[in-house]
Amino acid sequence: MSAPVSIKEVAARAGVSVGTVSNVLNRPDIVAQSTRRKVNAAIKALGFVRNESARQLRAGRSRTIGLVVLDVANPFFTDVARGVEDEASASGLAVILCSSDELPQKQDRYLELLAEHRVQGVLITPVGEVDEVGEQLAGLQRRGIPVILVDARSPSGGQCSVAVDDVLGGDLAMSHLLEAGHERIAYIGGPLALRQVSDRRDGATKALERAGRSAGQMQIIQTAAPNVAAGRQAGETIGALPARERPTAVFCANDLIALGLLQAMTRLGLRVPEDVAIVGYDDIEFAAAAAVPLSSVRQPRHQLGRTAAQLLLEEAAETGTHEHRQVIFEPELEVRRSSAIGSA
Repeated sequence: MSAPVSIKEVAARAGVSVGTVSNVLNRPDIVAQSTRRKVNAAIKALGFVRNESARQLRAGRSRTIGLVVLDVANPFFTDVARGVEDEASASGLAVILCSSDELPQKQDRYLELLAEHRVQGVLITPVGEVDEVGEQLAGLQRRGIPVILVDARSPSGGQCSVAVDDVLGGDLAMSHLLEAGHERIAYIGGPLALRQVSDRRDGATKALERAGRSAGQMQIIQTAAPNVAAGRQAGETIGALPARERPTAVFCANDLIALGLLQAMTRLGLRVPEDVAIVGYDDIEFAAAAAVPLSSVRQPRHQLGRTAAQLLLEEAAETGTHEHRQVIFEPELEVRRSSAIGSA
């Protein structure tokens, strides 16, 4: 394998100095057009590729930002990442996408790796409570790396954050099912240590209490993970109950769980929404495309990502005292056939 073409070889072929080649690569506006043409012709002829890593080391930071999500396989985070990438790309930056898989140790390794790569900032949906990763995030900030919380909130206000009012979202979902006349309602989600899962449950409880119902009337089925397999397993649990005890409606912590539940109900011969109404959360693309289109609480996923990236770029560009902002979006309920009013 031949060695990479060096900047000296480009300079020799173009008949200019190494400094001139460097200026063409980094500050082309100060180089005469005729000289730029010679240098670019030499670059093309030799197949020269600049050493971006070396340039970044000299500059002190890279042209990248880091995004750490809980599960890149979850379409919610895919859409968030797209919003981040769109905003970063418009500013000439690339995104390093990391999936923690809800493992604290993996999250910590990625945060250290991103610091080593000298990223311009880090966007993160933390595993568990924000306080549990607070020291690592503070360490990044001490190094001059801005940190933005995505789909999470900063208890101390020590970072900018972008989140959705999940308590309101849970309230919307439960209120809808109560208005449809359901008496036996279950909530499926987990682990409850995830702030999003517990907030959505709390919102559902709030709607129950406002309607004069006891929170204990809501059956809670906790799952090990917020995915399709967990939804199918929860569906088996519900399907095994006698008809008089079975929930007539289920609010799921996200659409993946709801899709798994829908699959289980279909396999068990239970009709949706006639036997069991279902409401999901996130309103991913697959929700509307399901065999029975799923009702879902919609989050502005792309806007979440885009806004988080904007906050990061603003903080990275500021030279004075930065004032952290906490942006909270309101979710909306999208009603489809899986929970049509009058199905109870």
